[in-house]
Amino acid sequence: MEDSTKIFSKEDINQALWERHSLETQEKLSSGRVAIAGLGGLGSNVAFALARIGVGHLHLIDFDRVDLTNLNRQQYFLKHVGRNKTDALKEQLLEINPYLEIITDCVRVTEENLIFLFQEEDIICEAFDDPDAKAMLACGILEHFPDKKLVSASGLAGYESSNLIHTRRVSRNFYLCGDEKTEAVYGKGLMAPRAALCAAHEANMITRLLLGEDDV
Repeated sequence: MEDSTKIFSKEDINQALWERHSLETQEKLSSGRVAIAGLGGLGSNVAFALARIGVGHLHLIDFDRVDLTNLNRQQYFLKHVGRNKTDALKEQLLEINPYLEIITDCVRVTEENLIFLFQEEDIICEAFDDPDAKAMLACGILEHFPDKKLVSASGLAGYESSNLIHTRRVSRNFYLCGDEKTEAVYGKGLMAPRAALCAAHEANMITRLLLGEDDV
């Protein structure tokens, strides 16, 4: 297969984005800097959405490898099983737009490395599965980076009504997406439709913030 960068130039892709979004809007998106912590059912979908609209800088963070059980909701394929999620996702995003700036950190986010990992981005997307990891990241960002925007998620398991998923502004720079109560249980685990719904809420809130809209 011919290299896509030889078929479509950066100018070609930018022109296509301008036609859909307008030059003014796209300039804001292209200058955006977003970190995505967790590249599972939430984070991989958020990353795809942001890459498609041309958000210029994406920082992908996850310590995990793709597992066969991930394929029920995450943006990976059989060929990715066993690979680092950071590598597999970056590869796919560059197939959408090879001119994006994408950096990766294949590490577990901890209280010790949090300041280092998130110092360069304006918006942080929390996309973990584990409640303790979610709380640790949220508390760390709010403490150390109170002026950065944090978009988090809670409550997206199973197949409850789509209309229960919402976005709420918790505080000045903290936004929470999901139904805020549904946990994964036997027979109602994490599934593609609802995970994608919540991820879309996160991605759209991030888009609004990049474009200067602070309200939900």
